[in-house]
Amino acid sequence: MTDALRCPVCAAPLSLTLTALHCPNHHSFDRNKHGYVTLATGRKLPEGDTPTMVAARTAFLATPHYRPLSTALSHLVDHERTDVPGGVSRPHDRDDQGRTGGAGEVRGDGRGPLVVDLGAGTGHYLAAVLDAWPRAQGLAFDVSKAALRRAAKAHPRAGAVLADTWGTLPLADGSVDLLLNVFAPRNGAQMHRVLAPDGLLAVVTPTARHLAELREQLGLMSVDPAKAERLAHELRDFTPVGEQTLQWPLDLTPAEADDLIAMGPNAFHDRAPATAPVTCTASVRIGTYRPR
Repeated sequence: MTDALRCPVCAAPLSLTLTALHCPNHHSFDRNKHGYVTLATGRKLPEGDTPTMVAARTAFLATPHYRPLSTALSHLVDHERTDVPGGVSRPHDRDDQGRTGGAGEVRGDGRGPLVVDLGAGTGHYLAAVLDAWPRAQGLAFDVSKAALRRAAKAHPRAGAVLADTWGTLPLADGSVDLLLNVFAPRNGAQMHRVLAPDGLLAVVTPTARHLAELREQLGLMSVDPAKAERLAHELRDFTPVGEQTLQWPLDLTPAEADDLIAMGPNAFHDRAPATAPVTCTASVRIGTYRPR
């Protein structure tokens, strides 16, 4: 997976030793004791999710409540083509009717497929995809040190990178086969640069219905009504190839409801705690895209 990484200083390829990544121009980046590597220079990065938010997310995702989303993302992988003779598979996209498509292909550099999750958090969804794609390797990118400590251990075929996801990503052009973006900000230009010409981008966003009952009951933030327009603008260099809306009920204990709230942006706002079991609706859109 390190074959795709590039030096954030000079953009040269990086090679891996036991404890660090090095480029031919003698720039070196240590892998810290928590297992992730920092590939960032220049401006101070935002802190990202706090340790408290990461703990809440870890607890909530350990329950089966968001398993339908993990399962749907894992289905982006073409299970029947993971052992194409002499080659590797590509992810496929799913259209509005659930039909799929995809073809096996050998990469020119001879390595296996690469899955990158931008804004990966704890690496939960990346791990689900890698479980479904045995020949793939993964990289989790985030700015939260607390989240990356978890992501570094999320899957044996995944690495974790702290990097400026709003700046130039430390990845080679066209090096990514499947790019995940789950409830995370989007850097459309860099996504387009690093995605392979026949790669797939999968973006998960909440619909207006997502957690509506919980938001109304506890006075939480609403979903931005202009989200669809912003998404289209951010991904203007991509062609939409599929869209799927997932919707399922959530029956939450008060503790689970608090974890669900505390793991997202509502964690930064004052709110009332859940004091009784809550029933609400999870509703998300999975959009798939190809680079133009």
